Amino acid sequence: MAVKVLIPTPLQKLTKDQATVECNGGTIAELLESLEENCPGIKGRLCDEEGSLRRFVNFYVNSEDIRFLDGIDTPLNDGDEVSIIPAIAGG
Repeated sequence: MAVKVLIPTPLQKLTKDQATVECNGGTIAELLESLEENCPGIKGRLCDEEGSLRRFVNFYVNSEDIRFLDGIDTPLNDGDEVSIIPAIAGG
């Protein structure tokens, strides 16, 4: 199943400067594996050593924050749009 993934600018060097990539996966976890196959090194930027999503990276499926869904096990459907949004701090 094809899912559209919106890549933030700081990670686009890992996607050959593409802002959008198409990947496969039935869940966010599977999508991360597909992303890693297509864009080596990207999973290390999004997940920690245990495979958990990094605290300061937010994922949205069709504008829904996965923290309020099923987290990394959030199911995906064909045609879904996943946005990866790095948290920005300031003050």
